[in-house]
Amino acid sequence: MEDKIIEGLAYALPALVTGGVAYLILGRFIEQDNKEKTFNALVEKKRESLPVKLQAYERMLLFCERINPSKLLLRVNPIGDNPENYAQLLIGNIEQEFEHNLVQQLYISEDSWKAVLAAKLAIVAKLRSTAENAETAKDLRENVLIDYSQQESPANTAISFLKQEVKKLI
Repeated sequence: MEDKIIEGLAYALPALVTGGVAYLILGRFIEQDNKEKTFNALVEKKRESLPVKLQAYERMLLFCERINPSKLLLRVNPIGDNPENYAQLLIGNIEQEFEHNLVQQLYISEDSWKAVLAAKLAIVAKLRSTAENAETAKDLRENVLIDYSQQESPANTAISFLKQEVKKLI
């Protein structure tokens, strides 16, 4: 009886060891295959989303260029001589551009969005404060241009930040 048990173990033990090794190897193979599929899916997703992200960064860079006071003042001429009305026209133009590009925040980084938003708010605040001190729309234009010739525009700062973010993507 003991001989039969030992003989049975002699046959079963190698089969169990072989089965265990096969189970481990097959498990690792399946795990590696799953990791590879996940990695390939991630690479494919990034490859498909990169053009959309780059386009969003391009649009936000264009937005910053368009709200840059030196370019905005050349593009939007005053209708009358009232500085408050002209400031409102300029701010309305900025807000319209902003609303047109609002959805781009989905595709750019949080920090990039904050930089663009900060630039917009700083320019709007500067236009409002300058309009309070100006007597005519022409004075408003001159004062804003003089101020931004002496210091860097918030739009330029946001543009620099956007360029750095794009370099990280590429």
